[in-house]
Amino acid sequence: MRITDIKTFLVDATPPGGWGGGGRNWLFVKVETDEGISGLGEASGWPRVIETAIQDLRTILLGQDPTRIEFLWQKMLLGMMGHGMTGVVGAGAMTGIEMALWDILGKKLGVPVVDLLGGMCRERVRVYAHASEPEAALRYVEQGYTALKCGGLRQPVRTVQRLRDALPDDIDLCIDVHGPPWFTVPDAIRVGQELEEFDLLFFEDPVPPENLDALAKVAESLSLPVAAGERSCTIYGCRELIEREIVDVLQPDMGRVGGISQMKKIAAMAEAHHIMMAPHDGSNGPVCEAAAVHVMASIPNFLILEHRANDVPWRYEVVTELPVIDGHIEVPRRPGLGVELNEEVARAHPGVPNVATITERNAATMYVEPRARRKRLFER
Repeated sequence: MRITDIKTFLVDATPPGGWGGGGRNWLFVKVETDEGISGLGEASGWPRVIETAIQDLRTILLGQDPTRIEFLWQKMLLGMMGHGMTGVVGAGAMTGIEMALWDILGKKLGVPVVDLLGGMCRERVRVYAHASEPEAALRYVEQGYTALKCGGLRQPVRTVQRLRDALPDDIDLCIDVHGPPWFTVPDAIRVGQELEEFDLLFFEDPVPPENLDALAKVAESLSLPVAAGERSCTIYGCRELIEREIVDVLQPDMGRVGGISQMKKIAAMAEAHHIMMAPHDGSNGPVCEAAAVHVMASIPNFLILEHRANDVPWRYEVVTELPVIDGHIEVPRRPGLGVELNEEVARAHPGVPNVATITERNAATMYVEPRARRKRLFER
């Protein structure tokens, strides 16, 4: 079997109301072979740029055996030697292609990808939805979700308290404050300490991810689990977070981590340090979700998977649906990843240019007077 072509589909997946003030794209990757078997992958992070990187890597993959997955990953890594080997663009490009190679291998052998990864530790994967208001949270609970994440950038303590007061005690809550640049270490520590009484599943990205020493200071000062890692790529980018045991919950993004093999290797590294896995999936499409389900089903240290419950209405028209039942996704048992791309639907939603996501409102929040900002952070 040989690779004959690599095609990309840039799809506008901007939900109603925009996406953080801008546009949102999915990038699907289709690897074709001379035996008529094709594989499907997806890359996230910076899709329009990654699409160009994939087409550049295409030239060194044509004619190669797609079942030699690790060999081709190393070949792509060396192919980017002069361009920054583990950044989001390179890792995202490798992710989309490598994911499709696993899909091909599974289809060729007639088995689901999870079986190639060692088999299932669990038959279904727990997911959480997003809600920052009690009304929305209660609707998701009625649908069967047992865990929710809120975004508490401006009033984290008040947001969590309102949700906790409104929800049944057995519903798990977590919060993402998105590591804003104006969130100082003392701010993050105090917020975290005030959140400890709510017994959160995790406190995500309490400070910007660029400074691991700052994140370590926050984690050392708190008794609630700290989560981070969505912007880290490959085993090399996640190594220090794991080896220094800075986080309790690791959140690599399935669309830019470097591929299925990289996610599996990272999970094994984390397992050795008793760190749980809860992959980021916030801006990804359904192919990344399917890949994450396969990997997370195969590992012992899985905690929970992010799920975009309120997405574009045609999310499962462009790709085969993996339904959420009682807050879980069952592991697909079809060969490969178990999902297929509807190219006609993909072409009906062509990709959109990047739009600045820092609105005047967001920028103003960054520079609000410290005293006023701190008062708002800790308001109940």
